[in-house]
Amino acid sequence: MNPCHRVRPDYYKQLLTHTPMEDIMVDLGISVEKLSTLQRVLMFCLVVAVAYLLEFFCRKVLVKTIRTVTARTETKWDDYILNTKVLNCACHLICPVIIFFFLPLILEQNPTLLFYAQKLITLYVIVICVMLVCALLGGIYAASAEEAGLQNHPLQGLAQMLKLIVIAIGVIIGISVLLDKNPIVILTGLGASAAVLMLVFKDTILGLVAGVQLSANKMLKVGDWIAIPSRNVNGVVYEVTLTTVKVRNYDNTIITVPPYSLVSESFQNWRGMWESGARRVMRSINIDMNTVRFCSAEDMARYEGEKWFEGIERSGDREVNLKIFRHYLEHYITNHPRVDKNTMIMIRQLQPTPQGLPVELYFFTATTEWKRYEYIQADIFDHAIAIINEFGLKVFQSPTGDDITSLKLTQR
Repeated sequence: MNPCHRVRPDYYKQLLTHTPMEDIMVDLGISVEKLSTLQRVLMFCLVVAVAYLLEFFCRKVLVKTIRTVTARTETKWDDYILNTKVLNCACHLICPVIIFFFLPLILEQNPTLLFYAQKLITLYVIVICVMLVCALLGGIYAASAEEAGLQNHPLQGLAQMLKLIVIAIGVIIGISVLLDKNPIVILTGLGASAAVLMLVFKDTILGLVAGVQLSANKMLKVGDWIAIPSRNVNGVVYEVTLTTVKVRNYDNTIITVPPYSLVSESFQNWRGMWESGARRVMRSINIDMNTVRFCSAEDMARYEGEKWFEGIERSGDREVNLKIFRHYLEHYITNHPRVDKNTMIMIRQLQPTPQGLPVELYFFTATTEWKRYEYIQADIFDHAIAIINEFGLKVFQSPTGDDITSLKLTQR
């Protein structure tokens, strides 16, 4: 079918016979009907030149003026919202709007060309408006990220979701303009093909839904230390979006995890530990069970002199050296300056193993910083290993080459 047959003549007749610009030209003594083709081309070039110069002036002068004014204000929100990208997008609307306004005069004698030209300009305006709204959302996100009360919220995922909604609305409106149909009709058609779209974009939809769940339930945020052994993840989250979660491992490698895997699988979040200010230590020393015995009278007297019996619940005249050692460790850790006194401190025996009798030290350091945490627990275990001989105990150790050599020399 000829495109001219699809044009609504009554619409363009009404549009072309009574326009504000025509009234202005009549007031200036210019007859629109008597304009030649060359004059219309020259008029179009003049309109484009004026529109471009006006846009150029706004981008080079007005935008800089607005940025200077916002930089001098005390608030920071205007610096982010009225940023250069937002203002430039707004300036890009000037040229197409002016051309659209003058097109009915320039293309009066060619309604088909006018029809398609207006559609193209309308699509361009829709694209610029979508870019403008997305830039505004980006500015709002940047401003919100600077607020102390909002820094712990996954704002980037929310901003991305809003941008996707804006883009989807822009696409629907653009399709409706191209097809010359109501946007509701377009939405109805998309609803009918929803099953096909869900099958094609299954992973993307799962990621979006999981991202919303992570954001709404506050399961994850930037700065959290998480561990996912099945994916070799053990590090700090530095970016949370609707489709990806980026984690910087402690070996400085970066791992990208899909959000739906965090929802469907279990992961460990150490946020509670960071917020409490204390970090748990749960390590064992394997005792050689051949060295566990009752204390002699000399040992009891020495322990009394060292005041190692203070606070211990006596079980009789004779005590087991391992019991006194456990009591000593608990007293030592309790009085350690870098151990959190408000948390549980416990020294307990575990199930005996072929590698000895495990004695577990359970306590919390008064810091969550990794390096200091390692130094504190190392100091405590250094002391425990060094003092163990005072109780007649030995740390279990598998035979080494020196042990075998000493055994041979003894047999000789």
